[in-house]
Amino acid sequence: MYYRYILSLYCLNYLTNKFLFFILLMSTVTQNKKEEVKMNIVLQLWGGIFYLLAKIFLSNAEGKENSKWRRIGWLAYLIGIPAWIIVLEQNHNWIAMTIELGGAPSMILGIIVTTQKHNYSPRIDTVVKIFVWMLIIIGIVYSIYESHGTILLTQILECGVTIGYLAGTYLLAKRNGKGWLFFAVMNVSMGILMTIQNKWIFVALQIISLYFVFKGFKKSKN
Repeated sequence: MYYRYILSLYCLNYLTNKFLFFILLMSTVTQNKKEEVKMNIVLQLWGGIFYLLAKIFLSNAEGKENSKWRRIGWLAYLIGIPAWIIVLEQNHNWIAMTIELGGAPSMILGIIVTTQKHNYSPRIDTVVKIFVWMLIIIGIVYSIYESHGTILLTQILECGVTIGYLAGTYLLAKRNGKGWLFFAVMNVSMGILMTIQNKWIFVALQIISLYFVFKGFKKSKN
């Protein structure tokens, strides 16, 4: 009887410990999940809002010579880049992530053009142009390579983001209104991609951005 009593206590203690460990584990997983969700929301708001502000500022600067809003718009884009890179990396959107980073030189060119009133070295323009189009080619080729020759919907969307983002930022940095049309391609492609990956804050901000994209294009035609 004594041994049975000891064995029962041991089994009860063992089961209790396992149960407490399971509760602690689930609590930790839940806490980590909550933190991950919070961080995801912060990143979406950070990247999405600054990109939206950039389009608002740039669209308002259309038709105005050396507008301060143009420079502020490019700065807003640069501030929003890190958040987009983190989110795209987390979702393994390697092509789009690389392109977001690659668009920075075009934004810096936009700041230079606005600040120096076209008095900048032509070499800067040439280097940025080559860099931009090389990344477009690399992005498309790598997208096809990564899928082993199979064209997937997400990769088609990433190609749309690639072309729209790099061509759009470069053309707008050069004050070419056609850049807004490439931005529209980028917004639609990214909006669908974020819908697939359940990033609804990004989706909403992409839809809102389209209004200012078309507003900017309309103003550029005047």
